[in-house]
Amino acid sequence: MIQNKRSYRMGVATSSIFLLPSNIFLCNQLLRAGTSIGANNAEACNGISKADFKSKSFIALKEARESLYWIELLHRNSFIDDRQYESIYGDCEELVKVLHHRCKKINDTE
Repeated sequence: MIQNKRSYRMGVATSSIFLLPSNIFLCNQLLRAGTSIGANNAEACNGISKADFKSKSFIALKEARESLYWIELLHRNSFIDDRQYESIYGDCEELVKVLHHRCKKINDTE
């Protein structure tokens, strides 16, 4: 499933930023939020009920939005360069759009 690949790549990208020694606290926040996207997305896609799918999808969306915040903060404080920022922020933004569309569709069908 394409969302699984995107959320996995997001986890890999956020993990690579964690390796930067510049600011461990901000990097740790991004690591937690960024890797949580893929974990919750995987749980949603393998959930045992529609309620489980909905809950985990919304958590994945929340974590993706939080990741955007931490990416922006890291960039504004010069802990990641423009190239890293553009790459990971763009990927995360796409993931937010996909997850937002999924969550909207879930709400529209209820």
